Amino acid sequence: MNLFSDIRTLTVDALAELAREGVIPEGLSTDAVAVEPPRDAAHGDMATNAAMVLAKPARMKPRDIAEALAAKLVADPRVAVADVAGPGFLNIRLEGAVWTGVVRTVLEAGTDFGRSNMGGGDKVNVEYVSANPTGPLHVGHTRGAVFGDALASLLDFAGYGVTREYYINDGGAQVDVLARSVYLRYLEAHGKDVEFPDGTYPGDYLKPVGEALKAKVGDAYLGKGEDVWLEDVRNFSTDAMMLLIRDDLRMLGVEMDVFSSEKALYGTGKIESAIESLNAKGLIYRGTLEPPKGKLPEDWEPREQMLFKSTEYGDDVDRPIQKSDGGWTYFAPDIAYHFDKVNRGFDMLIDVFGADHGGYVKRMKAAVAALSDKKVPLDIKLTQLVKLTRGGEQLKMSKRAGTFVTLADVVEMVGRDVTRFVMLTRKNDAPLDFDIDKVLEQSKDNPVFYVQYAHARVASVVRKAVDHGIIVSDAALASADLSHLSHASEQALAAKVAEWPRLVEIAARTHEPHRVAFYLYDLASALHAHWNRGNDDSTLRFIQDDVVASAAKIALARSVAIVIASGLGILGVEPAQEMR
Repeated sequence: MNLFSDIRTLTVDALAELAREGVIPEGLSTDAVAVEPPRDAAHGDMATNAAMVLAKPARMKPRDIAEALAAKLVADPRVAVADVAGPGFLNIRLEGAVWTGVVRTVLEAGTDFGRSNMGGGDKVNVEYVSANPTGPLHVGHTRGAVFGDALASLLDFAGYGVTREYYINDGGAQVDVLARSVYLRYLEAHGKDVEFPDGTYPGDYLKPVGEALKAKVGDAYLGKGEDVWLEDVRNFSTDAMMLLIRDDLRMLGVEMDVFSSEKALYGTGKIESAIESLNAKGLIYRGTLEPPKGKLPEDWEPREQMLFKSTEYGDDVDRPIQKSDGGWTYFAPDIAYHFDKVNRGFDMLIDVFGADHGGYVKRMKAAVAALSDKKVPLDIKLTQLVKLTRGGEQLKMSKRAGTFVTLADVVEMVGRDVTRFVMLTRKNDAPLDFDIDKVLEQSKDNPVFYVQYAHARVASVVRKAVDHGIIVSDAALASADLSHLSHASEQALAAKVAEWPRLVEIAARTHEPHRVAFYLYDLASALHAHWNRGNDDSTLRFIQDDVVASAAKIALARSVAIVIASGLGILGVEPAQEMR
């Protein structure tokens, strides 16, 4: 039940009737007609721009269209008032029974209220985290993991078929550095004194890997050159790091459907196949790139390379895909990986990158557009940096990692639920300040606490109602006499609940799960405000002397809790039953 969608349908049908009657011209497009919450709640429950967007193509004054439309809308039993405001906006106020109907619908649907078929089952691949397998996940990876996971859940809730995927970057030089670092820990496990040169990974997390390698091969690699041990240690180390990363993700409540390996693209013909697909479309050529803008690097020289015509698909420059020594550039396996995703039949691809990958957006979009003949859209979401503070000081170090704060550090400090919710309190491309002290406060300024407290408050009401002998199952509450919900505060709370299905579709369409967190905070605020009004007006309290009235009011409270639980479920947060 999307009440805003229902009233928009009513509006569009009324416009069609006006066209048949000759009041407005026939054939006008209603695509831009919207029905939304008004900017000022005092103006009504909903507002439509119909007259404003149709005035120019209809060659009519917007107010004339609005007045004719208002007369049609008020004929519907759901509409109490339709007022023309200003030059032609139309404010709509609904009958109270509409809001009580929302409460009943929520109780009947449970946490499925707001689910949408908007996605139509389209297959969407959401690739996120994809950190180099060289160590534990850090706080920056945490944000990408939470964002990607919440986005995947949101799209699933909106009717898409979602695959969560992790791309293991195990094909580059950084994995050789990991192998050398583990070898040093292996030597250390044999009692050798070692030093970690610049560029290696000195974190303590590699100590158990070195011990495990010793347990596996004994002294077989002591005193041996890289030609003997590098490949084996590389594979051993990558596997160990991926186990660590999987444990980190599990700690955060993230479960991937697919792990894809970059290394598996090499020597299998997959890179060559992807490049050949582009070549067959006339998009591969040999040429020399223009020198980079600004001061030239000392080692820069013009040289002929194999290039992809990415400028034909919106990129700033064509991109090299093969180095002068014949090896592939970093871009080539990424092309092959996305070609594989296209060939797997996805209708949409979403990549979640760290902000430092911003320069990769245009070239990757160009590649997917070319590989799929523009049939498969690619949306790349960038997650900005996280500034972690405690006691007013920025945290930059970890005992375990040595150089950065890990995901595990954060979860151990504040818990999984707090970590996930806080990571979604800002839009993904805005920097995030994560204050450890603040997120553990029990105050309105702490959004995690505020939303959880709202759910816990309703749970406490239900427990008290049981003590009063009131039947509080959702099925029983759904059949309550909801005419007792007649106060403006009660109907405003129900109206906020009614926004949930619309919010789900907007957030899914824009790929912005932070909208869910924002909405939950607003819904919690509405619940707390209504609760506080009950301190002054006893008729607004959820438990009354009249059992029938109590059932209606508890039904309203439960509808709020159900939507909060549903939204928190999308964010991967467990709703609180009581606050400690």
